[in-house]
Amino acid sequence: MFKHLLVPVDGSDISKKSLKKVAELAKADGAAVTLVYVSDSLPPMVYSDSTMGYGITQKDHQKACEAYAKDVFKKSTAALGAASKAKTLHISNSNLSEGILDGAKKSKADVIVMASHKRTGIKGMLLGSETHEVIVHSKLPVLVLG
Repeated sequence: MFKHLLVPVDGSDISKKSLKKVAELAKADGAAVTLVYVSDSLPPMVYSDSTMGYGITQKDHQKACEAYAKDVFKKSTAALGAASKAKTLHISNSNLSEGILDGAKKSKADVIVMASHKRTGIKGMLLGSETHEVIVHSKLPVLVLG
């Protein structure tokens, strides 16, 4: 049914668990898989004990994001299994859902397959849902794994 799956990964347990289902889906359809990790393009401000704050440089922030993305991709690829040869894509965007949609365009995927944290009630209202944002703004089908 699908030929190219875009799978956002973040290193969380929910993301890792969904990769088994992704591997099954990719195998059943003979589909290619691209893993995408979205990191914040803006370095965080870190505060010390004093009233003066200090920050991390953009260059150091990018290096840290690249290293973390590499680690997430390594673990995610292992979770997919040896049979799956996934491509990887690291996107830098301060808006997670925009980064995922950008990754879908760049990889030329025909479906976005993502896990959901299943936040409901007050947590869902306060924290929002990146999955919901992707569904609302995507021109591609979005398959949500629970």
